[in-house]
Amino acid sequence: MLIFWKEQLAILAVPKTGTTALEQALTPFADAAILNPPGLKHCTVRKFRRELSGFFEQKGKRPLALCAVMREPISWLGSWYRYRGRPQLDGHPNSTAKVSFDEFIDAYLSAKPPEFARVGSQAQFLEGGVDYLFRYDRPEDLLGFLQDRLGRSIDLPRLNVSPVIELTLSEKMRSRLEKQAAADFALWKTLTRQA
Repeated sequence: MLIFWKEQLAILAVPKTGTTALEQALTPFADAAILNPPGLKHCTVRKFRRELSGFFEQKGKRPLALCAVMREPISWLGSWYRYRGRPQLDGHPNSTAKVSFDEFIDAYLSAKPPEFARVGSQAQFLEGGVDYLFRYDRPEDLLGFLQDRLGRSIDLPRLNVSPVIELTLSEKMRSRLEKQAAADFALWKTLTRQA
């Protein structure tokens, strides 16, 4: 999470949406950067408003606009699946190396997901709303906004990129995912209508 006090902007770090690259490019210019622990780096909208906004906004005297990025839900889950399938995680409870993408989605949708499928939800992360929500697949929109708002040019490196693997999701599992993760798909749909 990055705070730009003078520009009255907080960039929230939704996992698997390119925020590591944003941090790399913008941390030197931020007034505050929360990079660790992961629970604070990836602070949800509600948690920010409940625990941090009073501090950074001087108890309402200087409100910050919240900015975040969202990824298409299947692409987002695919990124988690690929990331957790890396050889470095072999043998760990959160490794997806021995499960198919369908099995990963099935586990994700279960009442008590196993560790490898506990990745949360973008809709839950963003619950409460942000002022500026950008599509992951349209980085030029985010960059244009940030360059205007921060008054500087930004060059984003490619960091923390999941391995490239062809993913196949059965129609049955896709349909189930769209029903059970309806909030994520509905939020994404609002962004695609704006494009």
